[in-house]
Amino acid sequence: MAPRRKKSAPSSRKVSARARARGTRQEPVSRARGKTVADSRRELDGSEKLYYRIGEASDLTDVKPYVLRYWESEFKWMAPGKSRSNQRLYRKQDLETILLIKKLLYEERFTIAGAKKRLKELGTSAERVAELAAPPPMDPNDWAANLREIRAELEALRAAL
Repeated sequence: MAPRRKKSAPSSRKVSARARARGTRQEPVSRARGKTVADSRRELDGSEKLYYRIGEASDLTDVKPYVLRYWESEFKWMAPGKSRSNQRLYRKQDLETILLIKKLLYEERFTIAGAKKRLKELGTSAERVAELAAPPPMDPNDWAANLREIRAELEALRAAL
C-alpha cells in the first residue's frame, strides 16, 4: 500500500493568482521575512539617525546582512562608508537604494543583471548617487544669494514641467 501524502498549503503563487481572480490587490511581500518595502520605507522615515550599522540596516530594510554584503559586491556603487573600526555605515540614501534593489529583485522579479540594467535606466549610477549625496555648497551668512539660487532652481524646475 502506498503511503499517504499530506496535503500541502497552497503556495503563495496560487494565493496571489486567486487574489487577482477576485480583483483584490495585495501588496507584495518579501519571501524571506515577510515585511513589505512600503513598511520598511515608513519605518525608515520615522528614524532620526544619520548612520546605521549593518544590523540596523538589515532590520530596517528586512534584508539579511549577508545579502547586503553580497549586493555590495554586485552593485559596486552601493558600497557604504566604513567607520574607524571598519564597520559598514549606511546612510538613509543607501537604505533607499537597498529598498529599490529589494523591490526590483523580490517584488518585480528582476535578475541581478536585469536590476543593474534597470537602475542604470533610472539613473541610479555611481555618479548620480554621489551627486545626490553632496548638496551644492551654500554660504550660511549670505541669505539673499542663497534665496536667489533656490529661486532660480525652482524656476528651472517649473519651466521643465
